[in-house]
Amino acid sequence: MTAPATTGLTPTGLSPTGPTPTATATAGTRKALYVYGITPAGVRAPRSPGVDGARVRLLTDSGLSAAVSSAPVRLRPRRRDLMAHQAVLDELAGQGPVLPMRFAVLSPRPDALLSQLRADAAHLTRQLDEVRGCVELNVKGTVVPGHFADLVRRDEGLRSLALRTRRRPDYEANVRLGEAIAQGVRREARRAAREVLDRLTPLAVRTVRGRTDDEQVLSASFLLRAADEGRFRQEVDALALDRGDRLALSVTGPLPCYSFVDAGPVQAGR
Repeated sequence: MTAPATTGLTPTGLSPTGPTPTATATAGTRKALYVYGITPAGVRAPRSPGVDGARVRLLTDSGLSAAVSSAPVRLRPRRRDLMAHQAVLDELAGQGPVLPMRFAVLSPRPDALLSQLRADAAHLTRQLDEVRGCVELNVKGTVVPGHFADLVRRDEGLRSLALRTRRRPDYEANVRLGEAIAQGVRREARRAAREVLDRLTPLAVRTVRGRTDDEQVLSASFLLRAADEGRFRQEVDALALDRGDRLALSVTGPLPCYSFVDAGPVQAGR
């Protein structure tokens, strides 16, 4: 089973149509299934309508169930369909562990999906055990742009540059000072981000770091035992208060455990 990092779990026979998908059914694809996620067998089929209002049903084999619906003729990332996808996953997660698919993952035929469940049953079951009783929270941290007065006071190099610019102001000097302050502010925010990670990582079962840039200097997903969510949020609140002059923190979740579903060992195109 193989999966691009941006599409979550993608078993062989399941086809992600991309981050901004538009799929059109043809005569050969009208039996295609839209796949929401994989659970242990025995769960109830979600009552929430699926993408394009379709009824969600379960395909079961080898102790596993895949939640699916008929693939729509045209598949676009419309808000109502994104919300429907999430609602189905939320209903499944309320019954136990789930390996979530990202939006727009398709399987060409029911028999192909059932065959994949059989082939990868051991690997999928292990992953379900790993996320059982867990939730995902995502923490992001962005640079606080106004944090520079205290920085200039504490940084001798910046203080000297600011004094020289004040004594002999000109355009280039102001640009140099502005760039130096911006670099210093980002440096302080990145330091705060490392401190936040050091404090939060021991509270999680697993941690996955996301992409960062000059403005968003922290992005990390945390796999938590559901019982530890309250304690984790309290720690984030305390860190936000303590480091809020340098780093603006936000928390999203609980989410299906997208970041902790690994690609499996079976290669595509068997």
